[in-house]
Amino acid sequence: QVRLVESGGGWVQAGDSLRLSCVASGRTFSGEAMGWFRQAPGKEREFVAVISWSGGSIEYADSVKGRFTISRDNAKNAVYLQMNSLNPGDTAVYYCAASPRSGYYDGTYDYWGQGTQVTVSF
Repeated sequence: QVRLVESGGGWVQAGDSLRLSCVASGRTFSGEAMGWFRQAPGKEREFVAVISWSGGSIEYADSVKGRFTISRDNAKNAVYLQMNSLNPGDTAVYYCAASPRSGYYDGTYDYWGQGTQVTVSF
């Protein structure tokens, strides 16, 4: 059974940091792009960041550029999202996902985790 499991979410105050982790099991994703998406209450799911299979290509949503850092460890079948300078606008459920190619469009992602809640208060 293929699974992506996120962890590291929580409740923090504005300006704080969190590090999300996503560990895959059931198969290796070392040859696929890994992305992070988020969905806030009442809003559509949106792209946050993506990293290519080699780590050589990384893209971010404008809203998180300079604050968030995506990374991966293929030996551990894991991808991470370091989130700094969090603000209430970052409050959402964060999902990791795997895709055969890097991209912003969530329709290209084949596997999804269950999500982890991030709540940022003033």
